[in-house]
Amino acid sequence: MHPNDALFGGEKPFPLIPACEHFAGSEKLIFKALSLQGSLGAVFDITCDCEDGAASGQEQDHAEMIVRVLNSDANKHRMAGARIHDYTHPAWKLDIDILVAGAGEVLSYITIPKCTMLDQASEMIAYIQQVAKANHISREIPIHILIETHGALNQVHEIAALPWLQVLDFGLMDFVSAHHGAIPASAMRSPGQFEHKLLARAKAEVVSAALANGVVPAHNVTLDLKNAETTYSDAYRARHEFGFMRMWSIYPTQIQAIVDAIKPNFDEVSDAASILLAAQAAHWGPIQYAGELHDRATYRYFWEILQKAKLTNMPMPIEALRAFF
Repeated sequence: MHPNDALFGGEKPFPLIPACEHFAGSEKLIFKALSLQGSLGAVFDITCDCEDGAASGQEQDHAEMIVRVLNSDANKHRMAGARIHDYTHPAWKLDIDILVAGAGEVLSYITIPKCTMLDQASEMIAYIQQVAKANHISREIPIHILIETHGALNQVHEIAALPWLQVLDFGLMDFVSAHHGAIPASAMRSPGQFEHKLLARAKAEVVSAALANGVVPAHNVTLDLKNAETTYSDAYRARHEFGFMRMWSIYPTQIQAIVDAIKPNFDEVSDAASILLAAQAAHWGPIQYAGELHDRATYRYFWEILQKAKLTNMPMPIEALRAFF
C-alpha cells in the first residue's frame, strides 16, 4: 500500500509544494524564469506579478499577457501562479476575471496582497470561487495570502482558516513601513529582520497560524540580489529558527540558494527511506529501526521528508523511488 493511502485515512494532507517561489513581473522576466525552470527542474514556482508588474492603466493588457504565457508551451511544468492587485485597487476583480477565465486550469495559485482584515480576504476568495464556477472550472485554485499589515496580522489565525488557502506569505517591507519608523530600515535585512522583537513576533505568529491550519508559511525576500550566501543564510534562519517552509526569490541567483537552505538533511532522507520501506513491508504496522519504535505517527513525518526531498531533486535510494514515486 502506498503511504498516501496508508497514512492519512481521509485527513487532509499538508500541501507539498516547492520551497522557493520566484517573482517575475514583465513578459521578458516571466519567460526567463520559465526557461530557468526548464533547466533547473521543477524545484521552484513562478509568480507572475500583476500588482507590481503592470503599469498604471495597463492592468488588462498585463493580465492577458500572463494568460497567454501560462497557456503557452513555455509553461511546461505548469508551476506558475499570479499575484493580483490588492483590495483597494480598482483592477483586482478584472485580474481575477481574466486570469481565472483564461488560465484557470493551469494557474498554480493566486496570491492576494495587502489585506487589512479578514472580510477583505474572504470577499476576494469568494469572488475567485464565483468566477471559477462561472467558467466551469471544478478544481480548487490554491490561494496565497500576504500578511503585511497590522490588521491582517491581528486576524491571521482566522485568515489561515479560509477556504482554498494553501500559503500564508509574510510581507516584510510593507509590514516594516506600516510601523511609521518604529522599526528601523535596517530591519528590512539581516540580522535585524530576525532579531527585532516586533518582527520576530510577527513571523512566529504567521508560522503558527499557518501550521495550525494545514497551510504552508512562506518567508519574505532577501534584498541582497547578488550575494547567494546572504540568501542562503536568510533562508536557513527562516526555516530552522522560525519554521518557514517556503521563501520568495526576486533574482535568479537566489533560487538555488533558497532550495539548498530549505531542503531536508541528507541523513534524514536516508533514514526516512529505510523506515518507510520497512513499514511498507510490515503493512504499516509498528517496526523497530536503529533500536527505536516507529509507527504511523512517525511514518507521516518521514513520508513528508521524502516528498520534500523529491521536490528539491535530492538523491534517495532507488528502492524508495521505485516504491513511492
